[in-house]
Amino acid sequence: MKPKGRRQLYALDLSAALALTVVYVGFARLTADDGQPAYTGPPWLGALVAATIGLPIAVRRRWPLAVLLVVLTALAAASLLDIPREPYAAAGLAAYLVALAEPARRSVPALAVTLTVACGAVYLGETVVTPGEDWRGGLGVAGLVLLVICGGWGAGFTVRGRRAEAAREQRRRSDRALDDERLRIARELHDIVSHNLSLIAVKAGVAGHVAEADPREARDALKIIEETSRSALAEMRRTLGVLRTEGAPLGPVPDLGRLGALAAQAHRAGVDVDLTVHTTEDLAAGTQLTIHRIVQEALTNAVRHAAPTRCQVTVEADEREIRIDITDEGPPPAPARPVRELPGGHGLLGIRERAMMYGGSFEAGPRPDGGFAVSVRLPAEGNQ
Repeated sequence: MKPKGRRQLYALDLSAALALTVVYVGFARLTADDGQPAYTGPPWLGALVAATIGLPIAVRRRWPLAVLLVVLTALAAASLLDIPREPYAAAGLAAYLVALAEPARRSVPALAVTLTVACGAVYLGETVVTPGEDWRGGLGVAGLVLLVICGGWGAGFTVRGRRAEAAREQRRRSDRALDDERLRIARELHDIVSHNLSLIAVKAGVAGHVAEADPREARDALKIIEETSRSALAEMRRTLGVLRTEGAPLGPVPDLGRLGALAAQAHRAGVDVDLTVHTTEDLAAGTQLTIHRIVQEALTNAVRHAAPTRCQVTVEADEREIRIDITDEGPPPAPARPVRELPGGHGLLGIRERAMMYGGSFEAGPRPDGGFAVSVRLPAEGNQ
């Protein structure tokens, strides 16, 4: 709780403490004109009992059990001295904080002791010490006191339960948010590593295949490997820097404007990309990043499993939906392929997760006439 709110609660407790003290001082000064037993002891003792009943309520939030013990003792003494004219409101206020602040293993025994002492003191004061009621009347007054104390304790116990449930729900939300963030980071790292390493692996295969027959092409492949490695390292350092440093700059977010760079990288790895983009101008940054990552992963799969080949990438958006289609012609006959296939990863799963995150659909599989196709549909409302 904020300090301001806590100060307000302490101010309310102080007001209640002063009010109870004044009320009990007034009870100690009443006479027996109304037919009820009245306090006949010295005024100083009546004032002391009144202060002991009321003033501890001011600090009930700091020492709930101790306050309940002091207030209960003072009320029991007041009942035997014929001071009270109300059903133990101070005990109810103290019991509320005990149930709210203390675990059940302490608050339940405290309630049992409080009820035993309070009801016993009230019954003795009403029917034995200064008989003002018969045994039925004494039980009725004791029952009223029981209701007040149990009501205060029950209210505190209920509030404690609700706060505990709210805290558990907050922890569950925090855990879900943490899991979502871990999954997002895993997807980003996968996209960075998978894409760049696939290009490196393809070009390394080309270099190894033509090293003796065509040294120039081998050198070109090694140059592309060097450039791609530097780019991957820079992007990894940026991503890891964001994880290590709070408030670290994220750098430019990949968007539709960088799809051409993806096509160029794929071309270097042996995939000739025909890129077509027709979208509205108000696509949200998050949506553009999603499209970029989907296209990146699909091209990475084409590089891994089909290069050298041709690939058609189409991104279209209108007022209803966003359509992303990536199709390749498949690998050439086995003897012409210098590149070894890499083991499968989580690429298609990542595409599916990104599509589902926006409430879209995802389809992927071999084409009847050869090659592979990836099709994603995202609802237009996901852009808002």
